[in-house]
Amino acid sequence: MYDFAIVGGGIVGLSTGVALSQRYPDATILVLEKEDRWAFHQTGNNSGVIHSGIYYKPGSYKAKFCRDGAQSMVAFCQAHNIPYEVCGKVIVATSAAELPLLENLYQRGVQNGIPVARLTAAAVREIEPHVSCLAGIRVFSTGIADYKQVCQTYAELIRQRGGELRLRTRVDRIINTPTGHVLETNQGAFETRFLINCAGLHSDRIAKLGNVEPNAKIIPFRGEYYELTPETRHLVKGLIYPVPNPAFPFLGVHFTRMIDGSVHAGPNAVLSFKREGYKKTDFDRRDFAEIITYPAFWKLAATHANEGIQEMIRSFSKAAFVRSLQRLIPDLTADDVIPAHAGVRAQALREDGKLVDDFLIIHGERSVHVCNAPSPAATSSIEIGNAIVAQIPAPSNVQSAARV
Repeated sequence: MYDFAIVGGGIVGLSTGVALSQRYPDATILVLEKEDRWAFHQTGNNSGVIHSGIYYKPGSYKAKFCRDGAQSMVAFCQAHNIPYEVCGKVIVATSAAELPLLENLYQRGVQNGIPVARLTAAAVREIEPHVSCLAGIRVFSTGIADYKQVCQTYAELIRQRGGELRLRTRVDRIINTPTGHVLETNQGAFETRFLINCAGLHSDRIAKLGNVEPNAKIIPFRGEYYELTPETRHLVKGLIYPVPNPAFPFLGVHFTRMIDGSVHAGPNAVLSFKREGYKKTDFDRRDFAEIITYPAFWKLAATHANEGIQEMIRSFSKAAFVRSLQRLIPDLTADDVIPAHAGVRAQALREDGKLVDDFLIIHGERSVHVCNAPSPAATSSIEIGNAIVAQIPAPSNVQSAARV
């Protein structure tokens, strides 16, 4: 029997394994991942940004974990020679209507303890010469990193400390017992005293397998990107973001210089008809049926109908996508961008039709379930892992360690 079993080998599951191995060095730890490599889904397809925490409600998990995580992620990359850069970013207003929203964002950054500065349009152009705007703010602590390498390092640390890592192992059934849980998988059964569910796109299903009701359902949103051609990468020096719509839970299409020097533009946010649907044509009958028969989805669709239509138009029209990019960089043309990868965001939707705005961590009998951990989960992964472990009762058969 294992002391701890973690379901999900993305960045949150692996960071939790690292935190467990630090706090309980003598504990037996098992990490199960159904894919053939770590960080296959959300982590492996995100933008690689080390977020600052400027967008999030003061006092929320997201605000605290992200602000602290920006520092701990940089420290981790430094300690393990993982490529990263703290390049900062600019958030710009391109219309008069956005100016008060930009000021609200600046004030939120101050409230969250994040180093930010107001910028005139001229000051923005000193940083990003090709941007057109009325004003902006600079967020100094934003950066970029190679999160796939971060995950590989997490996994290696768990392995070095005696943890067991199993790929290609899908959990099909959970049997609760008086002493813990039996996880029935396609590779056999595993018994554990404590279960930690970090299954991302399938976290709500894993919770229900363990007889825990999350009172929310994962709705998958596909984010589609374009990439600047090598000849036009000079148009973007670092990270350029628009002022987000405060009523819509996504940040809007933006420009991100990746750690390899490429520049990605996007993403949009469209409903995916498959939880792991990275292509427009991807479809899963079960996933689709769960969405359209969930009354809360139709409440959400009615609330954000206009935004949803615009996102769908950008998904199917390159011209429309480019027009949204030209709001930030007018010199950009359709010939300057080529299709890039897509990612799928696991977004929890409550039964009242409201999207879960914060990380959602639910406690069960001898279990913890992370049922909403979209962006900025990668940035916050060390902090999330530590917070999860701090909420777990100490196993009676192992001693805790004070090391960090």
